[in-house]
Amino acid sequence: MRLFETRAGDDGLPGPARALAVLALVTGTLMAVVDTTMINLALPTIAADLNVSASRAVWITNVFQVVCAAFLLVFAGISELVTRRRLYLFGLSIFVVAALGAALSRNLEMLLVFRALQGLGAAATLSIGPSLYRAIFPSRLLGSALGLSALVVAGGYAAGPTLSGIILSFADWPWLFALNVPLGVCSLWLASRALPRDKPRQGSFDVVGAFFSMLMLASFFLAMDAVGHAAPLWQSGGWAVIAILACILFIQRQRYAPYPLLPLSIFAEKRFTLAVSASGLAFIGQGLSFVALSFFYQEQMGFSPLETAWLFTPWPLAIMVIGPLAGRLADRINPSLLSSAGLMLLIVGLVALALVDESTGVAGSLWRTALCGVGFGLFQPPNNREMMGSLPPERSANVSGVMSTTRTVGQSFGVALVGAALALGSPVQVTLWLGAGTTLLALVASLSRVALAQRALVERRASSVNK
Repeated sequence: MRLFETRAGDDGLPGPARALAVLALVTGTLMAVVDTTMINLALPTIAADLNVSASRAVWITNVFQVVCAAFLLVFAGISELVTRRRLYLFGLSIFVVAALGAALSRNLEMLLVFRALQGLGAAATLSIGPSLYRAIFPSRLLGSALGLSALVVAGGYAAGPTLSGIILSFADWPWLFALNVPLGVCSLWLASRALPRDKPRQGSFDVVGAFFSMLMLASFFLAMDAVGHAAPLWQSGGWAVIAILACILFIQRQRYAPYPLLPLSIFAEKRFTLAVSASGLAFIGQGLSFVALSFFYQEQMGFSPLETAWLFTPWPLAIMVIGPLAGRLADRINPSLLSSAGLMLLIVGLVALALVDESTGVAGSLWRTALCGVGFGLFQPPNNREMMGSLPPERSANVSGVMSTTRTVGQSFGVALVGAALALGSPVQVTLWLGAGTTLLALVASLSRVALAQRALVERRASSVNK
């Protein structure tokens, strides 16, 4: 298989070791992604069993996401001091132990504690996932590796709701968490033997910067959640003010810290900055669309939650098919052209979904959703390759943290836009037009770096020939 063949001069791990390391990453990532999507569908069941209101049960998901978002940049920085391998093993261990605790929980308070710990473990693994792919695979296969990563994440999103429905049909909700324990033990065993060993960076840790980073991201997520649930203005505005102040303090700290958590110099690379901008704007469109369509299918078309999950399935399935192909192509041709073409398809798909009404039917909805998935699958791996490949390998942990944070911030902002639009009485379809608009801005950012990406591709080919 091309992904696991070894050539003379390759960096990264040799073929057999590469395969084991990838298997460890795949199982760990799948657990984190599937867990999130499974629990979302199971919230009504858990709320009924624990005898709590729906508004309180939502925090079973929220506390996981807040903790995970808050620690993404922090763990990316910590990985340089303790090594990526040790951090990944730590995060996976915390996640598995917390999953067991969640399965044994018999009240909401206990469950929330273990969900917070799961979020902590997930942040440790997800913050350095792309960086580990870069360390495992040779540079010539970086796009293919990130395409594989997109396939795994999309597969988790596709399988999660269905798997949740199947498990809840035959067993109680604690089994949703217990499922992670044997999988996690296997993943830990593989990771401890196969993940590459790197040397820790010398120097201190930016504790002050880490505090501002956590405060900024947690406050931002809580502000977006408040907007999405039409909370009072003082609540959403208060969290937003805290997030903005923390952001200003974080940036000031990073400018003068001897060992900054996030070196601002990485944003001087235009390819990287434009790729980050395109990613954030595209994830706003994706996060917005998922929530908007969920409301539309259930409230206007009368589908059940499980039926709605099936209607979403073409999106991640299309990413699973197109993502690896797009990643492989990004190793050979201009990745900015590929990601721009994907964004164009995504815009067309979102506009088509915005025009859906009760007369469209299931088939009409499915092809529109699939088109969005094709577009996003063609966009994401090449764009991620641009982010990861535009900076030297020693910055891969920083890039990985930025990638994960950008995804989380974009999706959260998209969800908040839907909530705000619905609170103002706007039709669901209007929010899909907003998604198309943010994706159009992503397209502008992507097209702005085509010439830069082409120059980098020519240099990469010349370097490969010289080797």
